[in-house]
Order: sequence, then structure tokens, then C-alpha cells
Amino acid sequence: MAYQLGWAPPAERNSTQEPPLLSRPSTLASRRSSLGAAPVGRRPSIGPWMLHSRVSFSGLPLFQPILKTRLENTYRMGPEEGCKFNAGQVQRVLEGTLASALGTIVYSPQGSAPLAQSLAELLQSQVKEVVPLRYKLVCQVLLGQQGQQSLLVASRALWDPTSDSFASATFSNASLFAVATVHGVYFE
Repeated sequence: MAYQLGWAPPAERNSTQEPPLLSRPSTLASRRSSLGAAPVGRRPSIGPWMLHSRVSFSGLPLFQPILKTRLENTYRMGPEEGCKFNAGQVQRVLEGTLASALGTIVYSPQGSAPLAQSLAELLQSQVKEVVPLRYKLVCQVLLGQQGQQSLLVASRALWDPTSDSFASATFSNASLFAVATVHGVYFE
């Protein structure tokens, strides 16, 4: 007769054998308590493992939950009167920001990518102040070395011509040139 888990009936067990292993119910209870469930006789607590699927060894969540903002529909399909994207005003902001940020900058190939990225973020934050709400902005900056070359820049977009628009500005000094374009798309 074969027995599993080292268990033998009391009649066949002698006194020199080891005590029997834990019975199955208490083994499951100990497993539950190691996995975060409350031991038998204690009230279970609601911890971070109940709110998130992934937790660290300390029981803290591995990521912060993202709370969704619930907004009601406005059913506005276009901008209100006088609240459209003003391309002339945005172009003046672009020209002023480019001139102040790139006035004495010298072109370097290694520093052009971070400069273009920081310049795009600066232009977007400056333009947000003059553009009405509900407009999504797409800001593109092109930087290059001033030399004996020619360059053509073109862009296309699919949008509503009654509410969406764009503005573009250029800047150049002795060592570099910059072309900045901001597209304003109305968000319905």
C-alpha cells in the first residue's frame, strides 16, 4: 500500500518515525497567509494588493493609478464667435520667441536635437497663452546650419478650414536657421 506526503495510518506508525506533515487544510491556510490573505481567525484587510494587480514585496503598488477625469459633452462642433485660431498673433509670438531664444546661438551638430526639442516645447507653451481653449497644438521646429544650401519645407494636414489654421515663422543668424510651424486644430 503506497501513501503520499509521508502520511501513514496511526496503526502502522511506530514511535521512531517523524511526526506527520501538516494536513491539507492548515497547509492551504498557511499558503493563503503568505499570499496576502488574512490567517484563519483574523479579519481580512483591504490593502493595495486589492486595488492593483501588481505589487512590490513590501505590499506597495508598483505604479500609481491613473484617475480618469469625466467631462460632460458640450456638443459644440465649432469654436464660438471670436474664439478662433489667430494666425497673425501666433506668428508674432513665434517670431519673438525664436529671436530671443536663438539670438546668439552657434550651430553645433551634437546640440541641435536637444535645442530643437526644447525650442518646440518653449514655443508650444508660449503659443498656448494666446490660443483659445479647445485647440490642440502641433509644434514643429527645424534647425539647420547656415551655409550655401537651399531647403524647402512643406507640410500637409487634414482639417476643417473654417476653424483650423497654422502659423509659421523663420529665423536665421550667421551660423544657423530655424523654421517653426504651429498647427492649431479645434478639438470638438
